[in-house]
Amino acid sequence: MIDELDLVLVDALRLDPRATWSRLAAPLGVDPATLSRRWARLSADRDAWVTCYPSAEHWGMGLMALVSVECRSNEVGAVATALAADPQAATVEVITGSADLLVTVVGVEPAQVTTYALDRIGRAPGVLRTRTAFVERTLREGSRWREGALDPAQREAIGGADPTAAELPAKRAALVDWWLIRELGADGRMPFAQLAERTGLPSTTVRRRVGELRESGRLVLRCDASQRLAGRTVHTVLWLEVPAPDLDAATGWLAEQTETRMCGVVAGAAANVVASVVTHQIADTRRVEARLARRFPQARVVDRQVTLRMVKLVGHLLDGEGRSVGYVGIDPWAGVDDDVTRPRGRTGGRARLIG
Repeated sequence: MIDELDLVLVDALRLDPRATWSRLAAPLGVDPATLSRRWARLSADRDAWVTCYPSAEHWGMGLMALVSVECRSNEVGAVATALAADPQAATVEVITGSADLLVTVVGVEPAQVTTYALDRIGRAPGVLRTRTAFVERTLREGSRWREGALDPAQREAIGGADPTAAELPAKRAALVDWWLIRELGADGRMPFAQLAERTGLPSTTVRRRVGELRESGRLVLRCDASQRLAGRTVHTVLWLEVPAPDLDAATGWLAEQTETRMCGVVAGAAANVVASVVTHQIADTRRVEARLARRFPQARVVDRQVTLRMVKLVGHLLDGEGRSVGYVGIDPWAGVDDDVTRPRGRTGGRARLIG
């Protein structure tokens, strides 16, 4: 049975993933000690977690691609597990539709993503064929999605500042920033003292740099929850062909829909728009499509992929119930040989088991 306070707490942390319990107490109408205990239980049960990753948009570098993978029918699970261990594979989903897996791949340059798709995924045992679509620009991404458990007054009280433009740091400072982001990936609510100990940096430096990274938007914090906790359980990826004159208006509209977790413009596929929607039931996705068709009659759904199982979500390895049971640090530099420009951290690409 879903506990409403758990849902409210998770949605509050979606607004501000590092908010103190004392700051959330008044908007949620619960004392800080109760919120602390609730989060401790959710974390211990692996039903909710906060992760961290870099924003390619605000760093001015990096890119993402969506790779649809067809596998031999008896090797889908094995291929998904193998790819989930890769630091370049941020998210791995088992899906319906024209493919068996959908892999979100990150890199710092197109050639690197191409190499990963062709030489790693394409040559993996059990893989039959792949199709790659580069994400040209993202209109909405997962950190902005909300469950809808908070009322408008609560959302306003908790807030969550929008990123502000800032100059990119010098190379040496950038390496430190990437190190901090990688360490926070496993636990986005890690105390500053612990983060300082893990990185060997002064606590004051860690606190200042994390604050600056959040303010500039280069560091993205995101709270996720397991399927058994979340109220919405159906994840569907819609691949859309939208006429060029309607592209900006249609993607802008999609990005504002409450069901939309991610929306982006893609290149290299039959579709030019991809949207991931989260609904209570499969039929609810049809209603989203119907609203889109009424507003943009020329838009056409090219493919629909319903997620059967989320194997990995933004670096976190998930079990059959969608609980986080491990973490593989996201590394856009994987496969890059330049030791000078590649940031180093203790997490590396190695899987960490949780619990």
